[in-house]
Amino acid sequence: MTKATSPVPATPTKSAGRPKASEVEARTQELIDAAGCLFIKHGYAGVSLEAIAREARVAVRTIYVKFGGKAGLLKAVLQARRERFFPVGKMDVDQRPVREVIDEFAGYFYDMLCEPDAMILQRVVMAEASTNPELAETFYEAGPRMTREMLERYFARPDVRAQLRPDVPVALLPAHLIACVNGDPVVRYLFPEREPPRAEARRMLAERLELFYRSIF
Repeated sequence: MTKATSPVPATPTKSAGRPKASEVEARTQELIDAAGCLFIKHGYAGVSLEAIAREARVAVRTIYVKFGGKAGLLKAVLQARRERFFPVGKMDVDQRPVREVIDEFAGYFYDMLCEPDAMILQRVVMAEASTNPELAETFYEAGPRMTREMLERYFARPDVRAQLRPDVPVALLPAHLIACVNGDPVVRYLFPEREPPRAEARRMLAERLELFYRSIF
């Protein structure tokens, strides 16, 4: 009589499980990067969510779930680029000397303004904003508003305000500083090939900042 053998237990299959947080973050960044490239190449109105989804190899529904639609995705693109080229996030609580804080802000901000892709995106916004209010609002919320509010909080700090001339209109300082940093944007956008070398651009930026300091101290 043959002895019965017990069945060999099946090897449990390993469940794929949920993707790691790092993988999700990487995929989201790939989607943002793909969208940014398409916006730069074709403009905002010229890019559909379907085209972005194909390029990023995701479902259109994924874009809606993560960003709420194309405007939300553009906002994520702008915020990602701002964080990469403009890492000043806590200026309003920075305790260093005023000149040192503003000099650092100005350097990062100017580099961001002159970055080629940033200039293209700004051209896209300016060209399409009049016919697409959603685009204009999204652009303003993702960048200019954040910068201006940060500067407003900084100049309104009692310790900073105490160092300024009593007659300085503090509410105007954010726009005044941004204008001094910006220089001549008309020439920059119309004739980008005339942009001076970095060393010369920094020298000119320092001169404009000196004018700013003379107007507030």
